[in-house]
Amino acid sequence: MLSFDIQGYHLFNQFAGHHPFLDKTFAFLAQYSLELYIALFILAWFTLPKPEAKQRHALLIMGLAGVLGLIINVIVSHIYFRPRPFMVLKKGTFIQLIPHSPDASFPSDHTTGSFGFAAASWGKAPKWITTSFTILAILNGVARLYVGVHWPTDVLAGMVIGTICGRLLWKFSSVFQPITDYGLRLFHFGNYQHEC
Repeated sequence: MLSFDIQGYHLFNQFAGHHPFLDKTFAFLAQYSLELYIALFILAWFTLPKPEAKQRHALLIMGLAGVLGLIINVIVSHIYFRPRPFMVLKKGTFIQLIPHSPDASFPSDHTTGSFGFAAASWGKAPKWITTSFTILAILNGVARLYVGVHWPTDVLAGMVIGTICGRLLWKFSSVFQPITDYGLRLFHFGNYQHEC
């Protein structure tokens, strides 16, 4: 294991178990980020101005970027298996705040998805959406280290993969326009808001 990973891991994990508020906050983020993202996507979809079609299309691209990143991670983890910290570190030298299966650690799925969502929003979505998704992505990456289930390079790789996916999906955004159009028709948004 790289010394950078070991030192970086302990840099964050050393605080676990000593600060109840931080423990609960990061444990919550590490375990329930998917639910938070679902809530954010739903909130954004229904609070954007009804005529706004482009920004709702951005939400779709954001979601797809996260999915693409996770697909890439599945491929990477089947090619290269890295054990998680709690699988190799000596007991008593770390604190694991949440339960986790002993599957592949590299790259971090949570960080990849988070940065896929965030990167796809940059310059395409309203500031409040971009800011909230980016802050949550950063906190999610920190949380995975704090609670003891990832190495720093797992998180860094997730940031890179997610960011690339977030920017790449916009190159093919028109391909997914029919999906957005269906959602707009379904909820009577955009050009479909006056239709019966």
